[in-house]
Order: sequence, then C-alpha cells, then structure tokens
Amino acid sequence: MSEKKMSSSRRHHLKSLMLSIAKGLLEEEEREREEEKGQYMTESCPPLSMPRTMPELQDLCKEIHHKIDVTDEERYDLEMKINKANKEIDDLKIKVQDLMGKFKKPVLKKVRMSADAMLKALLGSKHTVNLELRANLKQVKKEVKEEDKDLRDVGDWRKNIEDKSGMDGRKKMFEAEV
Repeated sequence: MSEKKMSSSRRHHLKSLMLSIAKGLLEEEEREREEEKGQYMTESCPPLSMPRTMPELQDLCKEIHHKIDVTDEERYDLEMKINKANKEIDDLKIKVQDLMGKFKKPVLKKVRMSADAMLKALLGSKHTVNLELRANLKQVKKEVKEEDKDLRDVGDWRKNIEDKSGMDGRKKMFEAEV
C-alpha cells in the first residue's frame, strides 16, 4: 500500500521534457501570430506606390483620408460596444450582489468641511445658510439701575483708607469730630 516515490533524477527529466514541449508550443504560437499579422497588413495595407503627378498625389491623399475616416468609425463603434458591455457587466454584478444579499460597504474617507459648506452641499448652491451664532443673537440693552449708580459713586475703598492713613488722615478725623 505504500506508493513509490519518484526519484529526483526522473522528476528532473520529466520536468525538462515538459518545459521543452511548452517552449516549442510557445514558439509555434508566436510564429503563427507573426504570419497572421503579415497577412492582415498585406490585405489592409497594399504597398505604396508614389505617384509622379500632382493630381495622382491628390487622389492618393483623398484615398488615405477616406481610409482614416473608416478606421476611426470602426474604432468608435468598437469603443461604444466595449462601454456598453462594461455597463451590462456592472449591472449584472449589482444584480448578483442583490440576489446574494451581501453588500460591500465602501470605505468612507474623512472630509473636513465647515458646517456652512456642509449645509450648502446638502441644500444646494441656491440656499445660502450662515451659521454665525453671534449674528443670530438678540441685541439686549443694559438697563442701569440707580442702586448701582450709588454704589459706584461711593468710590473705591482703597482711596478711603489712603486718605485716612498718615497725619493728614488723622487730622481730618479730628476735624470731622469737632
């Protein structure tokens, strides 16, 4: 029941045979491609014979321009077919995801926006919203009460102490008593 292991020399020999066969196949494919390319070029691009007179040269230019227009039209048609096929593929991918019920959440990028810019983006450029909070506040006038005026008129307590300190202050105290 034990399987025989292949010797390393046998394995190396088989590997080199496989590589040589693959190399031959690749060379053959490359040669076929070159032949197909040469056939296509001879069919679509005949050898160019330079005309010697001006009207023949003008005819040649017109013919070349016509061929350029035809190839551009073909290229445009192929591009449109490819774009249409890509859109269909994307639609089918979305349908497959819907049927499977699994959705890939896209990775969101952090975007730094002010609140004004965010509201402008959400509401559109027609709506201009200004979020300056101070502009929306009401203006309130301060009412000055008479009690506050009296307290201000009394003055600073430091001045009273400075006036009473020293000889002048004591003299004033005695004069006030008399």
